[in-house]
Amino acid sequence: MEAKAEAGSLAGPGETTLFAVLLALSVSHLMNDTVQSLLPAIYPVIRESFHLDFGQIGIITLAFQITASLLQPLVGLATDRHPRPYSLPIGMGATLIGLLLLSVANHFGLVVLAAAMIGIGSSVFHPEASRVARMAAGGRHGMAQALFQVGGNTGAAIGPLLAAFIIVPHGQRAIAFLSLVPLIGIGLLVGISHWYAAQIAGKAARARRPRAVHGLTRKHVATSMAILLALVFSKFVYLASLNSYFTFYLIAKFRVSVPTAQLFLFVFLAASALGTFFGGPLGDRIGRRYVIWGSILGVLPFTLALPFANLPATGVLAFIIGFVLSSAFSAMIVYAQELMPGRVGTVAGLFFGFAFGMAGLGAAVLGQLADMTSIETVYHVTAFLPAIGLLAYFLPKHVK
Repeated sequence: MEAKAEAGSLAGPGETTLFAVLLALSVSHLMNDTVQSLLPAIYPVIRESFHLDFGQIGIITLAFQITASLLQPLVGLATDRHPRPYSLPIGMGATLIGLLLLSVANHFGLVVLAAAMIGIGSSVFHPEASRVARMAAGGRHGMAQALFQVGGNTGAAIGPLLAAFIIVPHGQRAIAFLSLVPLIGIGLLVGISHWYAAQIAGKAARARRPRAVHGLTRKHVATSMAILLALVFSKFVYLASLNSYFTFYLIAKFRVSVPTAQLFLFVFLAASALGTFFGGPLGDRIGRRYVIWGSILGVLPFTLALPFANLPATGVLAFIIGFVLSSAFSAMIVYAQELMPGRVGTVAGLFFGFAFGMAGLGAAVLGQLADMTSIETVYHVTAFLPAIGLLAYFLPKHVK
């Protein structure tokens, strides 16, 4: 039976937080984003193999980010009306295909296609998985969203380690051995899909679209959403500078080896995972607006200092930037879902998709900037992006 139920009405049973479901989702997110993070982590290998410039590296990133950003809001909008539980393992299957294609690519076009397939997998996975996380939250939405996202951030941190210790020593073909990662993810998501389908079957008949209780007009909601998306822009364009080019920056400025540069990238990504983990529950406790404000604007002194730091200080600053800047995203998504109740998938798809799109566009633009100037110039320019966090002041104070 095809359910036509609003996602927000499909809350978890009572007020019970279903940690088993949330943990399985988090691990699945880890599997998905481990594969995603392999792509930028092996850029030095790909660049050498195919003799690419920074602009072409940006195009590879753009192919991944654009497929995700264009499809995710559409997937979220569609599945708000017609939930598709088994789309979760299907999406992971697309990620698996992209990974295998990347392992055998013999020219630049196939690398771009592989990146696009991984992006398609993400576009299917994130909106539906975010919906399931809210269903299992038992009212603790910030914590649930943070636990879901920390799996993704942890996977993003693991990817560079796999690249450093498996792919760099053994070459592009070694990517195929990592197909076990999405295969495990598919197995987990099949189990989650069974639970998700049972919840829909039991609740769809009595589901109703929840009404907004914040009392804001549509204009105020639209303005608040625009502010949140501006903050996402500042956050993810800056993150794109680190995810895509931090290893090149370290190699160019400090003459470190590729594995050493990837270890620094791991420090940044691990800090991002920690920040995500603490940001969600903190938003539940003190209010998400304060977390959003403190995260985006609070990182500004550290981004301004990064281009002038020596190698040890760069590692410390990368950790602080990753921790502080990543604490806001789960708070942003839950805050937006409270602004638009009943549109859980749409909001998740919009925010994940916009984030990926801005990261992809940022990577392409910053790659061109690096080619025209230098890789160090990128970090002088992007250091000012967190100042956009001042806009958080205008977010409604009474939305939880």
